[in-house]
Amino acid sequence: MDGQACEAGSSSEEENTTLARGWKRLTGASPVPAQEGPEYLAWLGEQPEATYLMGANTYRLMSGFSAGQVPHGQDEFRPEEEASVDELTQASKVVFSSSLEEPLTWANSTLVRGDAVEAVRAMKSSGSVLLGAIGSLSLCRSLLRAGLGDRFRVVMFPVITGNTGEERIYDGYPDVALEMIDRRSFDGRIQLVEYKPRVLEHLPLGAPG
Repeated sequence: MDGQACEAGSSSEEENTTLARGWKRLTGASPVPAQEGPEYLAWLGEQPEATYLMGANTYRLMSGFSAGQVPHGQDEFRPEEEASVDELTQASKVVFSSSLEEPLTWANSTLVRGDAVEAVRAMKSSGSVLLGAIGSLSLCRSLLRAGLGDRFRVVMFPVITGNTGEERIYDGYPDVALEMIDRRSFDGRIQLVEYKPRVLEHLPLGAPG
C-alpha cells in the first residue's frame, strides 16, 4: 500500500528542510485517483510555493499533461487535475537532463545539463528558495545519497499495484535511517509519514549481511 512522494533537498532560514510533495493526482500520487480524498488534496494545496526539481522523464510526462495529454486510462482531465497542471505550469521548475534540448517549451522551466548534485548543493547554499522533487526516482536517489535530502515523505494509499506497478521505488537507494518527524491521516484512509533521512555508512546492527 504505497504511493511515495519523492523529495529532494531545499533550504530555508530555519533549517535545511525539504518541501516534499507528490504532485496532485498526476504523479507521485495515488495509483488509483479515486483514493485521493478532499482532505488530502486540500492539504497539498496549502503547502508553500517551491521550485520543483525533476529529470527528463518526469518533465516529458508533466509537460505533456500541460499540453493536453490526459493520464493513461482517462478520457479527459478532471477539474482538480486541470487546476493542478495550471499550478505547476506557473511554478518555477529546474530540469536536469543531457537529452533534452533548449529552449524548453513548458513555461517557467530551466534546463541544467551539469551535475545535478552540485547544482542542487549550490541552490541549497544560496538559501533563497524551497526545493522539492517531483517523481524523478533517479534524481531523488542521487540527491539522497549525496546527503541533500532533508525530509523524506511517504504517502500510503490503501491499494496494492501488484500487476500495474512499473518500478520498485527504493531499488538503488543507499541504506538510510529515518527519524520520524511528522505523521497524519487524511480522509480516514490515507497515511502520510515524514522523516528526516540519514544515509548510513554501515548496515544497522542486526541487519542481514
